[in-house]
Amino acid sequence: MRILFVGDVMLGRLVNEILKQKKPEYPWGDTLPVFKKVDLRICNLECVITDTGEPIPQKTFHFRTDQKNFKTLLSSDMGMVSLANNHILDFNYEGMLNTMKILGSNAINYAGVGMSFLEASEPAICDVDSKKIGLIAFTDNEPEWEATDKKPGIFYVPVDTKDAKAASLFEQIKKVKKNADILIVSAHWGPNWGYEPPEEHIPFAHAIIDAGADVVFGHSGHVFRGIEVYKNKPILYCAGNFIDDYAVDEVEKNNQSFIFILETDKSSIKKISLYPTVIKNLQANLAKEYEQEEIIMKMQNLCSKFGTKTAWKEKPEFLEVII
Repeated sequence: MRILFVGDVMLGRLVNEILKQKKPEYPWGDTLPVFKKVDLRICNLECVITDTGEPIPQKTFHFRTDQKNFKTLLSSDMGMVSLANNHILDFNYEGMLNTMKILGSNAINYAGVGMSFLEASEPAICDVDSKKIGLIAFTDNEPEWEATDKKPGIFYVPVDTKDAKAASLFEQIKKVKKNADILIVSAHWGPNWGYEPPEEHIPFAHAIIDAGADVVFGHSGHVFRGIEVYKNKPILYCAGNFIDDYAVDEVEKNNQSFIFILETDKSSIKKISLYPTVIKNLQANLAKEYEQEEIIMKMQNLCSKFGTKTAWKEKPEFLEVII
């Protein structure tokens, strides 16, 4: 089985404007042939899908895409998305609820939000090749958006292994893993910048794996971070940006990322293939020859700090992480 991950997919602002004129598949650029070769596709959706709802006043950035743009997700055959992030309530509960309704109506599974804590912490489950794939999604952003027994919101968990909310996450992982062949934990966490994961992320990610997760899928940062293999389980500390309209930092290169493809054998992960990508003209594109070396060598260096073994493959160019 092959499971594809990409980081933050932001279809709002200028991407939303160009989708008024372009076909739904435009933001995926030339990456869709890679998407079509896998069994399941997963991303963090960094915007709401809604035509209504008022932007909340206390935030600077509000990300919204028109309701018709759910077709962009369908054009990539996106199977699961994380909604536990710092933009799902940009347009109040109305925007969040519209997003949930649209995704649900179009068979796109989501995790990380709900009408209560119980619902927000529930996993999304997909059946693929007679295997159950589970996705639990949490964020350490926007604590005031936390879902409780009395209000809707996100699955909020501070990155502190001693916190009671973290204990609740670990217990949920143990529970869900009993019925999931592959369990993925999506973490929208940490700062926007910096190629090194925050110090506290490392023991927290280890605790997620110790609780029973098979993959940690990290995102939120605008740049990718290294991959660690812990107990033969991959930790993607940050997948970076995949689609957006952001200004590009010439030092940290927030327009660079990867398509991450995990290959499994029964219920174990054999390897990860990383295809380098670059955001251009409001769309994701596979990196050209002159761009590949910089992106791949950067990731190799970041992985080496965790002792992760990698191999640079050719034709097409990709980086293989050895489990």
